[in-house]
Amino acid sequence: MVGKNHDELVKALRAAARPLQGDEDLAPLLNKIKRARYVLLGEATHGTHEFYAWRAAITKRLIQQRQCSFIAVEGDWPDCYRVNRYVKAYADSGDSAEQVLRSFDRWPTWMWSNREIAELAEWLRLHNLQLEPEQRIGFYGLDVYSLWDSMTAVVNYLETVDPALARAARRAYMCFEPYGEDAQAYARATVMVPASCEDETVAVLRALRAKAPAYQQDDREAYYNAEQNALIARGAERYYRAMIQHGQNSWNVRDRHMTETLERLMDYHGPHARAVVWEHNTHVGDARFTNMARAGMVNVGQLIREAHPEPGVVRLVGFGTHSGTVIAAREWGAPMQAMRMPHARVNSLEDLLHRAGAPGLAVSTTTMHKQNSLLVFNGSDDGGIPGLDKSLDHRAIGVVYHPEAERRSNYVPTLVPRRYDAFLFIDHTRALDAFDVPLSPDTEPPETYPSGM
Repeated sequence: MVGKNHDELVKALRAAARPLQGDEDLAPLLNKIKRARYVLLGEATHGTHEFYAWRAAITKRLIQQRQCSFIAVEGDWPDCYRVNRYVKAYADSGDSAEQVLRSFDRWPTWMWSNREIAELAEWLRLHNLQLEPEQRIGFYGLDVYSLWDSMTAVVNYLETVDPALARAARRAYMCFEPYGEDAQAYARATVMVPASCEDETVAVLRALRAKAPAYQQDDREAYYNAEQNALIARGAERYYRAMIQHGQNSWNVRDRHMTETLERLMDYHGPHARAVVWEHNTHVGDARFTNMARAGMVNVGQLIREAHPEPGVVRLVGFGTHSGTVIAAREWGAPMQAMRMPHARVNSLEDLLHRAGAPGLAVSTTTMHKQNSLLVFNGSDDGGIPGLDKSLDHRAIGVVYHPEAERRSNYVPTLVPRRYDAFLFIDHTRALDAFDVPLSPDTEPPETYPSGM
């Protein structure tokens, strides 16, 4: 009976899926998301070319249609702010996108230091040059990891506007000095003794905010950047303390911080602002419709939906793949490498979509890997696809990956049409074109750079 149910679901998916071969095939998705103020675009891995390329295609269309005020990504604020300066054509912002992106030095560098992002950044800079400075589309990082870089940015800013407060901030941040820019060493120390640097990070943030009216008169954006870095210092301190305790708390600290940053960006860009967000499916897809909820975990997609329940304001778009290669590492901090993914687990979402093939085409072993498809859900429990209201395994690959163990892990039980508003399935994918990545013999070379598609 189970097998029969899956066969019926394959037929239903084949009937509902729309072909996804070129930009023109995005029309149903663009129609679904065109009124949204928050468009969150996911990815099933952190190292797949096609996920970046399709997200770039969607983002460009939204920008061209004046439905995007800024791009926010799962990256560090200080690094991404350098990209923001470059795409807005600020003075002394760099000679090329590649030069700026190669300055990303916190592991995993490949997530943003790659040719796919370089192509998007160059396109965005040219687009922005046609606009007035206050209308230019920004590029920002939402993440919380950049503790030391953010503290340095706060002090550097204060030295230009208030040297006395800069000295006070430097003294406060010296609380972290014994740990040699090792966040885990700091976190372990807070377990051993009941002390932390939380009060110091909060004090600097309060002092900065107390003088906001004066600082903003000189340069509103420079102040905003400094304030965000002070918020990151506070959030990172909390994150690293929570991380060492294990459990779901560190995840929740991080996703709440990313949500807070996204909302701050919306406020900064005004009442009519629209955001496009690039993050992993595990941050984008509503956690309430996965096993994350049972573990007490929340995520950005859930929090944004809860904060903005009005119909159509938030749209969540997931991505998936059945087979191919991916950039990842075997251990945290290890060198990146191109790895081959095994075929998706039997009866997972990706396996069923692979078996369904593209609409209107016969299923065959010779054509299947070319059959990419788009699902747009109608808001009901099954999304308008009979049988899709049951939980399915849904592939999720992070920066640390062990392909040989993938079928025993790397899957999130998911109510797909409730977790997402739409889903892009790319049957066969290739590794991201990261700068200086060592290519393995079975990795396909880049085929479409710099066009992106």
